[in-house]
Amino acid sequence: MDIYRQKPENPNKGTQKLLPHPSGAGRESDFMVDGWRVFKIMAEFVSGFETMSDAEPAVTVFGSTRVHEGSPEYLLAEKIGRLLAEAGFSVITGGGPGVMEAANRGAQGAGGVSIGFNIKLPNQQSPNKYIDHDKLVSFQYFFVRKVMFVKYAQAFIALPGGFGTLDEVSEAVTLIQTGKSERFPVILMGRSYWEGFYRWIRETMMKQNGYISEDDLGFIYLEDDPEKVVEIIRGFYPDGYILNF
Repeated sequence: MDIYRQKPENPNKGTQKLLPHPSGAGRESDFMVDGWRVFKIMAEFVSGFETMSDAEPAVTVFGSTRVHEGSPEYLLAEKIGRLLAEAGFSVITGGGPGVMEAANRGAQGAGGVSIGFNIKLPNQQSPNKYIDHDKLVSFQYFFVRKVMFVKYAQAFIALPGGFGTLDEVSEAVTLIQTGKSERFPVILMGRSYWEGFYRWIRETMMKQNGYISEDDLGFIYLEDDPEKVVEIIRGFYPDGYILNF
């Protein structure tokens, strides 16, 4: 049984042209290198799509890699992972340590599907041990990994984190705002951490400058209670879940 509502096919698909290099020098060899890179990128997409082909509706959880086992943030992420799994959601993380490990740990401990989209970095980030053995994908390219995070997510949950967490939140909000993705809830967990950032968005970006509208914030939530997360997500989809693109 298909768990997602069907989305109509978009008939307005454009094409792109490769512009000539200004100097014309070295373009043949450059093109050959880039051509082979396309196959590597395509292989990463295929691997991600195959991994997610039989996954239940999923929620992506973000947060700092620098939180340690037993810390309040770690315990919060672990509880969120467990609650999501108990509610029937697959849990997606970036596959690394800290908040990601905790969310995967909570999901796996509750018998849910625990997914990790790891990224190959110069400092050799290793996948955590709480990812299901058939649900780990390691990516070379950040942008491919981002597609995987967004495409299958019925919600983003962002715990306190650094630039990477902020990047993923901003990416999701931008895709929704511009209509490149279906709307889904972006839940900022930890009011004391996120409230200043959210206040700046409302007061400076929206009210003082008019760079965004009230509707652009209609899917962003500040929350402290992990018990309310599932309620928010379910309430956002009265007609059933849908893939974001």
